[in-house]
Amino acid sequence: MAVSANRLELLQIADAVAREKSIDRMIVIEAMQDAIARAARARYGAETEVRAEINPKSGELRLWRLLEVVEDVEETGRQISLPDAKAKNAEAKLGDYVTEPLPPIEFGRIAAQSAKQVIVQKVRDAERERMYEEYKDRIGEIVNGSVKRVEYGNVIVDLGRGEAIIRRDELIPREQFRYGDRVRAYIYEVRHEQRGPQIFLSRTHPQFMAKLFMQEVPEIYDGIITIRSIARDPGSRAKIAVTSSDSSIDPVGACVGMRGSRVQAVVGELQGEKIDIIPWTENIGDLVVSALQPAEVAKVVVDEQAERMEVVVPDEQLSLAIGRRGQNVRLASQLIGWDIDILTEQEESERRQKEFVERSELFMEALNVDEMVAQLLASEGFSSVEEVAYVDLNEIATIEGFDEDTATEIQTRATEYLDAIEQAHDDERKKLGVSDDLYQIEGLTAAMLAALGRDGIKTVEDFAGCAADDLVGWTERKDGEVTQFEGSFSNMPVSREEAEVMIMQARLMVGWVTADELGDEELAEGEEAEAGQPAEAL
Repeated sequence: MAVSANRLELLQIADAVAREKSIDRMIVIEAMQDAIARAARARYGAETEVRAEINPKSGELRLWRLLEVVEDVEETGRQISLPDAKAKNAEAKLGDYVTEPLPPIEFGRIAAQSAKQVIVQKVRDAERERMYEEYKDRIGEIVNGSVKRVEYGNVIVDLGRGEAIIRRDELIPREQFRYGDRVRAYIYEVRHEQRGPQIFLSRTHPQFMAKLFMQEVPEIYDGIITIRSIARDPGSRAKIAVTSSDSSIDPVGACVGMRGSRVQAVVGELQGEKIDIIPWTENIGDLVVSALQPAEVAKVVVDEQAERMEVVVPDEQLSLAIGRRGQNVRLASQLIGWDIDILTEQEESERRQKEFVERSELFMEALNVDEMVAQLLASEGFSSVEEVAYVDLNEIATIEGFDEDTATEIQTRATEYLDAIEQAHDDERKKLGVSDDLYQIEGLTAAMLAALGRDGIKTVEDFAGCAADDLVGWTERKDGEVTQFEGSFSNMPVSREEAEVMIMQARLMVGWVTADELGDEELAEGEEAEAGQPAEAL
C-alpha cells in the first residue's frame, strides 16, 4: 500500500503542526523536506545524495540528486565526471555540485513511518528551542501552571506553552500537589539539559516571597518601597526588611496592609509561613535589634572587620532571642548578612570578669608589678601591654595612687617587655629564612615576618604575590552557614586596607607596578568616589 499526500495536504499539515506547537511554519516544512529526502535516499540507494524541496506557497514537491564534479568518478551515486557535468552546465568546474531532477516517489508504509519519526523529532527539537528562547529571559518571574504529574516527589508543571519542574527540595515542606492542582512558583533557572531545555521552578526561594509581596503591595511594584533583604525558613518563618523612599509612607504598615490583608495573602500562598516585617536601616546595631524581635536587646557590640556582632539580652529573653532550634537568630543573621553571637547579661558579666582577671595576670607577668597595680591598670581600660607602652604618660600618671615616676617606670618595663618579644620574633624570623628586605615595607613587624615565614612567605617577591585574603583571611557564606578561613595575620590587628597597602609597596619594590601607574589608579578611584557624592559635597 502506498502513502501519499497532495500539495494542499502538505501545507495544511505544516500549518496545523506549527500552530499546535507554537513554532515557525518554515521549521515544520524543513523537517518534512528532510524526512522526504531520507525516504527518497532509501528508495534510490543510501549512497545517493538527495535533496527535497517543498514550495511554501504552492506545496509542490521536487526532488534532486546532488552530484559532485570530480576528475575520476569512484561513486556513481554521488559523483559525476567533468565532461558529463559540462554537458549539464557549461560553467561547471571541479569541486562544484550539479543537480539532477528525480521523479516523485510513492512512500511505502515503512518509509512513511520513518519520515514521521524524523518530522516528530525535528518538531520536538524546535519546540524545545522555542521554549528555551521564551523562558531564558523570564528568570525571576512568577508563573502559574497546573500540575501535570508528580514523579518521586518532583512536581511537573504544565505552563501551557511548555513544561517546568519543581524539584522536591524546592517545595515547601509538607506541601502536597495532585494532578490538575493550580500552582504558582518562581523561575530561578533555565538551562539546556541532555533531554532538552529545562525550566526550574521554586517555592522556597527568598525571591518568591519578594515577588509575592510585589504583587500584593502596589508601593513595592511602583518602587516607592524597596525590599532590602529576605531570610526564609520555608513553611515555618521568614523575616523581610523593607525601606521607603517616601518619608510619608510607612514601609512596614504598607506591607502589612489594612488589618493585615496584604501580608495574609502572602502567608496563605506560603502555607501559613509566619512573616516578620522589619524596617531596614543602615545602622547595623539598630537593624539587629529589629531583626531579633520579639526578643529585647540590652546591648550590641559590633566587629565591622569580621562582620560579626555580639548581642546581649536579658537572661529571661535568651530562649526567645535564639528561637526554637535557633531559628530566630539564624534568620536574623541571614537577613543582615553578619554573624550573631547571643549572650545573656550574666554570661557577659562573667566574661568581662574573666577578661579582667586575664588582663591583670598579663600585667603582673609582663610588667613585674603586684596584683593591685595590675588591677588598677585593667580597671582603667588598658587591655594590652602595647597600650601601656605607647599611651600618653599623663594617662597613667593620673590614675589614683600613681605619680609621674611610677608611670615612667611602668612604661619603661612595658617597652622592655615588648622589645624582648620583638627580638624573639626576629630570631624566629631569621631561623625561618625570611629576608631582611621585608622590613622595608612600612607596617611589617618582626611578629608579622615570623608569621609569614611559618606560611612559607620569605621574600619580597613572595609577599608581592599575596592577596589581602592570604594575610587577613576571609569568610564564605553558603546556605546560611559561615566558614572562616585564617590568614597569616588573622591573630594580629591588621585591617584589609592596611594589608592591601603593604602588598602594593612590595609590588612597587619588585617592579610589578610603577609609581605612575599606582598614582593613576588612585586618581581614578578618587574620581569615582567624587562622582558618587551629592553635588553639595563637591
